[in-house]
Amino acid sequence: MAERSAEGRSDGRLTILIKGVTDEDFVNYKKPSMFIAFPKCTFKCEKDCGVVCCQNGELAKAENIRTNTEDIAIRYLSNPITKALVFGGLEPFDSFFDMTCLISELRFIRRCDDDIVIYTGYTEDEISEEIKYLKYFKNIIVKFGRYVPGKEGHFDDVIGIELRSPNQYAKKIS
Repeated sequence: MAERSAEGRSDGRLTILIKGVTDEDFVNYKKPSMFIAFPKCTFKCEKDCGVVCCQNGELAKAENIRTNTEDIAIRYLSNPITKALVFGGLEPFDSFFDMTCLISELRFIRRCDDDIVIYTGYTEDEISEEIKYLKYFKNIIVKFGRYVPGKEGHFDDVIGIELRSPNQYAKKIS
């Protein structure tokens, strides 16, 4: 599924690929969050429905950014407004190694147990092994399910926002 792109640098810091960072996001979770956009996706939503429908299609054209986990963690922890992190962008699970490197930096090095919400278009069954691994980390919430155009959305109590398709739901996995 996911290719490895994280790499060490001569100064010992671990670098990862992302598309971007929004320091203060108020739309993807019920708490003020830092939003991290991950760079890879198979566009499974569009393949399944046969229609160009990805809200992040333009993001795919943006340049990848090589950054390090330490800088992102410090940037997050230095902001007194944010209380959670949201991973989205294209498909965080298609950058699983990089995503877990960032989670490890936050949990084990920075001792930060704030909520981490991961938006995915995968179903629980499709990423069951990855979910088992993520259960080792505290306070991980996953929003599952592909976007299905033309369907009515619903409010999700777990993440506290309106989701765009009836098959989508969030679940606290740890």
